[in-house]
Amino acid sequence: MNIIPLYDAPHFAEQVVEWLWREFGDSLPRDFFASIIAHSQTPGKLPLTYVLVDEDQLLGTVGLWRCDLISRQDLFPWLAALYVDERVRGKGLAGQLQRHVIAQAQQMGFQELHLYSACRDFYERFGWEYIGDGLDYPDKTVHLYRYSCGEMTE
Repeated sequence: MNIIPLYDAPHFAEQVVEWLWREFGDSLPRDFFASIIAHSQTPGKLPLTYVLVDEDQLLGTVGLWRCDLISRQDLFPWLAALYVDERVRGKGLAGQLQRHVIAQAQQMGFQELHLYSACRDFYERFGWEYIGDGLDYPDKTVHLYRYSCGEMTE
């Protein structure tokens, strides 16, 4: 298994768009996610999208984005759009994807990384610190997390 930038495997872009739209789309159009993915494939520039592959099978994806929650543009950058294919969940792949983005953020010189989630008690297991609640558009309460990049856990 390898985690690689999506720009090195662009044939997976449509599947990534489909996953993100299906899992995070709510009332957003599919084209919204297609635009995010299309603009997250420039080496060394945010936003970036990564994919977890096993040979030529796509297993998961995650992003390192400038902003993932419009109401909290003061926080930067973000681990975003973490998704693991339902067929391979429960095997530690979400942790691998998180560690990869944390390492990438460290290499890019970021001291902190942020994320938001509708669920609690998942990201804390990976060393994320709950920092309060935020508001996702239009009126959904979400939980905010921070990771100090200098404290990467194994």
